[in-house]
This record gives sequence, structure tokens and C-alpha cells, in this order.
Amino acid sequence: MSSITIYTDGSARGNPGPGGYGIVLVSGPHRKEMSQGFRLTTNNRMELMGVCAALEALKFADSEVVIYSDSKYVVDAVEKGWVFSWERKLFRGKKNPDLWVRFLKAYRRHKVRFVWVKGHAETVENNRCDKLAVAAATGTDLPEDTGYRPE
Repeated sequence: MSSITIYTDGSARGNPGPGGYGIVLVSGPHRKEMSQGFRLTTNNRMELMGVCAALEALKFADSEVVIYSDSKYVVDAVEKGWVFSWERKLFRGKKNPDLWVRFLKAYRRHKVRFVWVKGHAETVENNRCDKLAVAAATGTDLPEDTGYRPE
């Protein structure tokens, strides 16, 4: 069983607007950075999509995973158990149900713990994720975030 540390951040300019996520995965001496941008999305979608993409990138099930995120939206939803209540109610009235379903599928493959970190502070890897997210969001020919639904 492997132990993995994940740092994630998401960003959207205009909210909604162009957005992206950045991820840093660390396991022992191994390190991997990932990012993706979209032409129209929201900050919360990018925060959550980054976590989904990071968990989906893990090769082995039952990994011990610690995710560092500056997103209260994501961290509190999981650590306070709200997302499991939303799931029982089929996510009625909740934003981003497509991503929450995706998240839960990936989340349940591992042993995951979340740690909230203050954004734009002293967490070096979180700051790196922010740079990756912003750079991804400023790319050209960005794909559509097919799950985004304007309110």
C-alpha cells in the first residue's frame, strides 16, 4: 500500500470565466505535476475537478492519501460529511453534481484524508498548484467544461 500526498488548487477568472486546476502528486521520491484549463467554468468546479483528476491519476487502489487544498468548499464537504448527505438526496439542489459523483467514485478507491491550507500563504506546493492552475486557464484553444451549467 502506497502513501501519497496531493496538493491541489483551482482558479477561474471572472467566476464564471476561463479556469484551470493544478495538481502536485508526491509519493516517496516521485513527483508529478498536472494541470488543465477550460474556457468557461467556476472556481469551485476547478477546485473539485482538480481533486477528481488527482485521485483518478493514482495507479493503485487502497492508497493512503492526504490531500492539501485551500478550498473550504471541497474540504468541508468531505470532512464534515455533507457530500454523503447530498449523495443520499441525489444531489438535489446542489451545484456540480457531475463532479461530486465523479469525486465519490475516485474517493472510495482509496483511504483519503483532507487538510485545509490557507491559499496564497506559506504552503510551497499549494502555491505551485496555483501557478499551474492560472497558467492552464490562460492557454489558447481551451476545451469546454461540459458539466458547467450557468445559473
